[in-house]
Amino acid sequence: MAVPPIQVTAPDTLARRPQHTPAEPAPIPRTPPRAPHRDPGPRAPHQDPAPHRALRRVLPAVLALLLAAPLLAAAHRVRPAPYGDHLTVHARVEHDRRPALRRTGITVEAYDQATGRPLWAYARKGRHPLDVLHARGDAIALWDDGLVTATATATATEPGGGSAARWHRALPGAAPWLAAHGRAGVLRSLGPRMLAVVTPRRIAAYRIADGDLRWVLPARLGCAFAPARAVRHHRALLIAQPCAATDNWTGEIIAVDDLGRITPDRTPLGNERHSAEHPHIGKVVARPR
Repeated sequence: MAVPPIQVTAPDTLARRPQHTPAEPAPIPRTPPRAPHRDPGPRAPHQDPAPHRALRRVLPAVLALLLAAPLLAAAHRVRPAPYGDHLTVHARVEHDRRPALRRTGITVEAYDQATGRPLWAYARKGRHPLDVLHARGDAIALWDDGLVTATATATATEPGGGSAARWHRALPGAAPWLAAHGRAGVLRSLGPRMLAVVTPRRIAAYRIADGDLRWVLPARLGCAFAPARAVRHHRALLIAQPCAATDNWTGEIIAVDDLGRITPDRTPLGNERHSAEHPHIGKVVARPR
């Protein structure tokens, strides 16, 4: 058996080899101490510019209005006309020509006097006119439910549609009496500015321009006005007021004009002043006794 040769290193060779020195550990970085926690306190609210704040306030209202506009327009179109009014214009009315008026069944109609052609027709749903009076360029109509209306006769509306009456005035408790006794003498003219509506219980005067109630004259106790028994005497309207028991026939006649009842040293009921057209008038039926 062969033995391999053993290599022997000299001692001086071991001395010449560099000695391995272990590396020193790297220093651990130090963390700086933390500062003590401090409460920052309440934060200031976020301040928006003034234009942005105003826009945020207005924007919801604008959006709601835009969304509601179509609904409001639709509701306006479908809602019924006040008092059931319906005005149909057939032809334009010339302002320099005064149309004639007539009642035709359920309508008040204006027509051309020369040709008879209808110009417009005014109706109220479920009602019919009892009388119509031409006053101050208006068609004053009395209806079966005790309503008085005024419609401009010289309307300039285009054919096919138009506005309704300019004003409406109701007569309290007059509908049953109208149904029983009719229309005779209820509408009376008191000149170019005033209209008298005569019923058994009262006489009411309306300004034709706007329907404003100017004065009311009630009948005496135990008496009643007779609208059909009235006549014009100059500027005065003489109206019969029969009473249940009386021996003074002049007391059964009332004289009125656009200022109210005509009496000596009167105070006008319509809050008007006396003038050359309205002097202090005594009895117009008989001489003072």
